[in-house]
Amino acid sequence: MAARFIFSNVAVTVFLLLVLPGFSQAQTFSLPFQQPVMCGHYQYFDISALSCVRCGVNQRQDARGTSCVCIPGFQMISNNGGPDTICKKCPENMKGVTKDGWNCISCPGGLTAEGNCYCPTGHILVERDVNGTLLSQAICKLCDENENSLTVSNALGNRCIRCESTFINTSRSCACSEPNILAGGLCFSNTRNFPRMISTARYGELVYANLTSCQALGNMCVMNMNSYDSTTFDACWLFQFVFENTAGLRTVHSIPFWRQNLPWLFYGDQLGLAPQVLSTTPLPTNFSFKGQNQNTKMKFVAASYDVKGNFLKWQTLEGGVLQLCPDTEIRLNAAYSFGTTYQQNCEISISNILTNFPTPIFYDVYLEYNDENQHQYIWAVPVLNLNLQHNKIFVNQDSNSGKWLLTRRIFLVDALSGRENDLGSQPRLIRIATQISLSIHLVPNTKNGNIYPPLITIAYSDIDIKDPNSQSVKISFSVKYEMDQGEAHVQTDIALGVLGGLAVLSSLLKTAGWKRRIGSPMIDLQVCSQEFLSVFLSFTVLYPPNKTQLEDM
Repeated sequence: MAARFIFSNVAVTVFLLLVLPGFSQAQTFSLPFQQPVMCGHYQYFDISALSCVRCGVNQRQDARGTSCVCIPGFQMISNNGGPDTICKKCPENMKGVTKDGWNCISCPGGLTAEGNCYCPTGHILVERDVNGTLLSQAICKLCDENENSLTVSNALGNRCIRCESTFINTSRSCACSEPNILAGGLCFSNTRNFPRMISTARYGELVYANLTSCQALGNMCVMNMNSYDSTTFDACWLFQFVFENTAGLRTVHSIPFWRQNLPWLFYGDQLGLAPQVLSTTPLPTNFSFKGQNQNTKMKFVAASYDVKGNFLKWQTLEGGVLQLCPDTEIRLNAAYSFGTTYQQNCEISISNILTNFPTPIFYDVYLEYNDENQHQYIWAVPVLNLNLQHNKIFVNQDSNSGKWLLTRRIFLVDALSGRENDLGSQPRLIRIATQISLSIHLVPNTKNGNIYPPLITIAYSDIDIKDPNSQSVKISFSVKYEMDQGEAHVQTDIALGVLGGLAVLSSLLKTAGWKRRIGSPMIDLQVCSQEFLSVFLSFTVLYPPNKTQLEDM
């Protein structure tokens, strides 16, 4: 079989040498490494050849960099992709090019940098009539902002659309003029209250708070570390403003911090709230290592969202979803085995971080469990963000948990906020979750594996990007188990007090009997020594020390 294999290889080699010109046994299969950003203005990146190729005559690179388009003043005659595009110069009386690039057209005014007709703000560009016939001259049509229409130009400038609802509700126009407040593309009344001119039912629908936009607003607040400052009008201020002014809306799942149409970001800012959340109500499930009800796997799941607020999916945390350090799946999943103290540390290249996390993904973490009837539920896992500031104070770094402000949503890497001018450029700064710790708080004296709600403690680090290939960052992920020993200490002190009293009473009785036997009415040094010995022996009988204690004595 081996000889046949060798012969086959020799035969193939001879065939290639004789039939394929230019082939040699020294042939290598390497090629220059090129990226789209390396291509010049008059080149495009060929995704098949993985190299930069020059565009054809009168062409330049398109917006994506993977094909060619005609330069301004030229229309397309044919387009088969890449340089296989034929461009023709437009006549002098029709210097403009239609938006789709296929036709020349006369413009009512100037031209854009792309060679299209320019229209002033508030106007839309009309190039064809209603049946699609090309006009000889383009028209700039002003959108009707009057009360009967209330329309403005869309972002592309090719269609009139109805004004955003908050503008209409606040000013009955498409303008958000002073003293009203323009924030995040929305218009709010300067009274810091939402307008009351609409009906209660319409107000309840919260027309200006579509679900995706509210999630996106929440994500911006989370990227800002959930920090709130009453004097700073940022994403968290705006989110809190919306939350406070929608108190009339119903809550979600009867959770007071979770308002309809809004993401759940905070547990509230009341002092002393964190200890109540973390150590008042045990989870309605238990974990066990033995018997038919064995349950050793903690099933953490997360609702994930992209930066625009779109819901992505439900996903389990297994497989290293929150663990930046790479490892085998078995080791990664060991973090969620009940009773396993877990520690993972590593150092990761910044270039790998930028490659694997170009945009942030946001997670709302829950612990999945089944009740006694095997109905499936999830329990929200609170977050202690050590970077959170409340009115410029790092409250979550305080040793007093009564001052903590718990939150809900987290992310691992933000390589988006630090990009300047162009989202395709390298970020100047990135923010990374360098420390994540999952704390499992056991119910004191539990014999059934009962726990309080787990706590995710997270700390972020800001990294200035200089040379991603030479920079790295240290990451840690841990799981620890804790139990409050305060109640046990109190019970031990009570037991010792009772046992001590019984020891003294027992020693007194023994000493009195001993005195009667020797017929001595005096309390001397011998009596005191006998009393001490009786107390010690009685206490030892009632509360025997363990081996270690005896060795230490």
